[in-house]
Amino acid sequence: MDYKKAGVDISAGEEFVRMIKPQVRQTFTRNVITDIGAFGGFFQPDFSGYNKPVLVSSIDGVGTKLKIAIELGIYDTVGSCLVNHCVNDIAVCGAKPLFFLDYYACGKLTPAIAAGVVTGMVNACRENGCALIGGETAEMPGVYDEADFDLAGSIVGVVDHEKIVNGSSIEAGDLLIGLPSSGLHTNGYSLARKVLEGRMQDRFEGLDGTAGEELLKVHRSYLSVIGPLSGSPDVRGLSHITGGGLTGNTMRIIPKGLTLSVDWSSWPEPAIFDIIRKEGDVPEEDMRRTFNLGIGLVMVIRQEGATRMMEYLKSIGEIAYIIGSVTTT
Repeated sequence: MDYKKAGVDISAGEEFVRMIKPQVRQTFTRNVITDIGAFGGFFQPDFSGYNKPVLVSSIDGVGTKLKIAIELGIYDTVGSCLVNHCVNDIAVCGAKPLFFLDYYACGKLTPAIAAGVVTGMVNACRENGCALIGGETAEMPGVYDEADFDLAGSIVGVVDHEKIVNGSSIEAGDLLIGLPSSGLHTNGYSLARKVLEGRMQDRFEGLDGTAGEELLKVHRSYLSVIGPLSGSPDVRGLSHITGGGLTGNTMRIIPKGLTLSVDWSSWPEPAIFDIIRKEGDVPEEDMRRTFNLGIGLVMVIRQEGATRMMEYLKSIGEIAYIIGSVTTT
């Protein structure tokens, strides 16, 4: 008996690291001062442009979207989803991402599969100007089935204290501007998989490809849209629509005594949501609590600045909808 016979292949882990090193180095900024493989990732920040820098961190996963990636043998999109999800979570606080770390756990390490996931993370890190400075790969037979893997990531960013966006200035009368999602993003997959079980290769009316391809679309990043708005007096709050839906997530930043009035018919809902609704006979309340229904980011904008904001979004080619307002309870 040896470690490999027990289910852990150290050589496969070493081969995986050799495969990903050239890719990961592509994400390094001048602030990264160690290579992949050290016991810790070293990042020397430059806070010279900040009056009072505040670090913002978040950690998340991509849930059972992984099961669809495994079923279809497509692995890079979930890697990008992981990074973009984490980036959005700190971007809505006003923060700019600095560096990212990942955790990859599996039943049996297949270097090519793990490298595919990392390719997606590298692509997203480069697009968001974020360095992938380290990670952990764990082969755990007995905890995961041989073909299964899990994925999580953590991110650290920075924002000037005076530019933190936390919703504290939100008032009744402020308007809600919604930015489209690219699909389910990374939430609601346990329900979606149950409804569409065995039908990932099916083509439904309204979809560009198969159901599986639709469900593996990359969770989009909103950093390029909201990053330039840092410090804008028009922006009173930002909400990343993840688990809990549009209302549940946006209420996290709404001050006590206020609530949301949402016009659910004010934006075109992507076809995949109605497919899930009808194929699974899913109640509307559950649809709204489980899925983003086509809105991945909500901006709470003071009423006087709404027209200006819509013009800005149009100028950068971003589709946006006024989807409701803040009201008193």
